[in-house]
Amino acid sequence: MKDFPYTESKDTRSGFGAGLLELGRTNPNVVGLCADLTGSLKMDAFQKEFPERFFQVGIAEANMIGLAAGMTIGGKIPFTGTFANFSTGRVYDQIRQSVAYSGKNVKICASHAGLTLGEDGATHQILEDVGMMKMLPHMTVINPCDFNQTKAATIAIAEYEGPVYLRFGRPVVPNFTPANQKFEIGKAVVLNEGKDVSIFATGHLVWKAILAGKLLAEQGIDAEIINIHTIKPLDEEAILASVSKTRCVVSAEEHQLNGGLGDSIAQLLARKMPLPLEMVGVNDSFGESGTPDQLMEKYGLNENAIVEAVKTVMARKQ
Repeated sequence: MKDFPYTESKDTRSGFGAGLLELGRTNPNVVGLCADLTGSLKMDAFQKEFPERFFQVGIAEANMIGLAAGMTIGGKIPFTGTFANFSTGRVYDQIRQSVAYSGKNVKICASHAGLTLGEDGATHQILEDVGMMKMLPHMTVINPCDFNQTKAATIAIAEYEGPVYLRFGRPVVPNFTPANQKFEIGKAVVLNEGKDVSIFATGHLVWKAILAGKLLAEQGIDAEIINIHTIKPLDEEAILASVSKTRCVVSAEEHQLNGGLGDSIAQLLARKMPLPLEMVGVNDSFGESGTPDQLMEKYGLNENAIVEAVKTVMARKQ
């Protein structure tokens, strides 16, 4: 098992803020819109440096999506920012009709996703957003794993023509990917090569998968660990190449099992390579109030849950 050293932990939302600021300095067409959460989305540096290209719409998320769609007609590249719950659930109709249906070049940037929102509780801990967004035709769905990758993804989506959903979070997580990485939309990243089981993880669960890989190595299990930062379009070639070698799969995500990464992988395997799959995620449940660590432990979204899923799926392997 490879070592993944890191010198600091950072929140992924700060990676978004850093990427947006860099885009502001290099791409005059990039504009920012926020629904009264500028500090929480780390858009304040962009606002301060480019006030004429920043639009504070207030608590009016549906208006924000409509404004962003209109701005694309004039050649602007709008980045909208609010909590993931409000970025998707509250404005799904506007995204479907004004952005996805017509393929508008809007970047829907969503912080505070999943259980790690913590004490704000179930009303804010959206766990269905990936499923909602990936079902929309024309929509690209990206869920990076750390500060550096979130910054790189933010910069990359400005060059991509079409609607994008970019998901990130509030808690600090180890920052272990390269600072100078080139982010390729739709291209999975092999973090550790292995022969016994394929672990496909996304977002905050990528680091948990690395920790699980170390625990498994101590038990003589050689895990292949792959970062699926782009859930749609899914890197089917990379997934099938790994699974053809290991013959069993575990997916890991901070999302409902229904509609998430594991669901997409299950569909792929059913069509092209039927093999045993275990999924680590939230099983048809809302969240609750608690610290991020408490909630990840209670809902089984940690390295121990991944290890148990690996043992289960390997027992099913023929």
